Amino acid sequence: MLYTVAHGSVPATTGMIVCAVQDEGWRIPNLVGTARLQQLWERGDFPARQGDCLLAYGLSDLPARRVLLLGLGQADTISVQTFGRAVEKAVRTLQANGVADAVLCLPTQTGIAAAALARSAVLAADRALYRFDQCKSQPEAVSDTPLTQLTLQVAQADDLAAVQAVVTQTAAACTGLKLTRDLANLPGNLCTPGILAERAQQLGTQYATLEVSVLDEPELEALGMGSFLSVSRGSRQPAKLIVLRYTGGPADAAPVALVGKAVTFDAGGISLKPAAKMDEMKFDMCGGASVLGVLAACAELQLPINVVGVVPSSENLPGGHATKPGDIVTSLSGQTIEILNTDAEGRLLLCDALTYTEQFKPAVVIDIATLTGACVVALGHEATGLMANDDDLAQAILAAGEAAQDRAWQLPLWDDYAEVLKSNFADVANVGDRAAGTITAALFLSRFTRKFRWAHLDIAGTAWHSGKKKGATGRPVLLLLQFLQNYATGNLSL
Repeated sequence: MLYTVAHGSVPATTGMIVCAVQDEGWRIPNLVGTARLQQLWERGDFPARQGDCLLAYGLSDLPARRVLLLGLGQADTISVQTFGRAVEKAVRTLQANGVADAVLCLPTQTGIAAAALARSAVLAADRALYRFDQCKSQPEAVSDTPLTQLTLQVAQADDLAAVQAVVTQTAAACTGLKLTRDLANLPGNLCTPGILAERAQQLGTQYATLEVSVLDEPELEALGMGSFLSVSRGSRQPAKLIVLRYTGGPADAAPVALVGKAVTFDAGGISLKPAAKMDEMKFDMCGGASVLGVLAACAELQLPINVVGVVPSSENLPGGHATKPGDIVTSLSGQTIEILNTDAEGRLLLCDALTYTEQFKPAVVIDIATLTGACVVALGHEATGLMANDDDLAQAILAAGEAAQDRAWQLPLWDDYAEVLKSNFADVANVGDRAAGTITAALFLSRFTRKFRWAHLDIAGTAWHSGKKKGATGRPVLLLLQFLQNYATGNLSL
């Protein structure tokens, strides 16, 4: 999708979106000759309830063959979220009706800055137009003339530069979102650890600022990553540790490190999962996919910082060589772990990856993982779970999530919860009891993060949709990218 920004006269187009506020009328100043549109409003033919869409024809005083009327609801209910949902519906309508290019007149007098509306609109259009059909023999055509260009019409010239900047940034974020969703939506047979490593290496070829290396199992064993390797023992697919280094800042500047869990299929190992919805365990690599997406977006934006991505990738399957409940392994840190449940495998990959990350001397480390079903119980599908050993870092992540419309919620990381992780036979057990499972999983990881400032994002509830909308969401790419942009501009209290 091509996004452009305009001001002044509206370019001729095949489709145009104009917004109205319920009981108040159109929000499209600076447009000349809208008498017929005003007549339509005065006749009461368009109620402008939130999300109302109506295609209007014959409005010859507007420079579009088809005009889509879009309702925003009552003025006091308009937000960037409601506006985005309305635009998403509008874009779907235009796409279905064969509109190849369209102009969206950004509404005025909403109490929301034009740049914020523009960002919401681009993200909404991206959601509306995203398709994952590469595994279908005959992808269903949405339209003979799909929507390929969206122009955002700005009412005030003073807003033009800010809107142009945010559109450029958001389009780059959408590049990362698409990569993340595409990788996560692939089935386990088409996205193994090896294939994921190849895709990462392709990014290294695509972007000069991105260096990619891959460690194989013999190298992991030589390093002493016994915890990581315990996960892949039941699979014929060898594990990979993918390392991406984005260099946009000074060579001696400490990087931000992102560590993403990438279990390309999780059957639970010997602690086998129930059959129902097991197909969704292809999404257990969404943390790693988000790291690749964020690094691609950093390269697109040429952010003036350094970022390291560390992605431990494996399958978790039962088999004759699979790790058994009760087995004890030695992690890269030297700590021994009693594996009481092989389905608590994500933390076993991550703990070694976190220890490995120490060598980069990072300013901060954020890990991202579909780690616990308990997080879905606690927070549902709206908020990502956040825990951290540094409160300033946690607050910076929360603020980035609010700004990016990709919110997180902080849970405690108190030592009071750690008692259940004690083991009679090893330094630590990999699981406790059912209570506070999200917190105890993070407490397990915290044992391997004592040498740096660290935050943990549990995306088990936010990384994908189930049911009819089944598919990856791309979260938390927007949160992470906003955090990195804030870090790059010095707008963080760290």
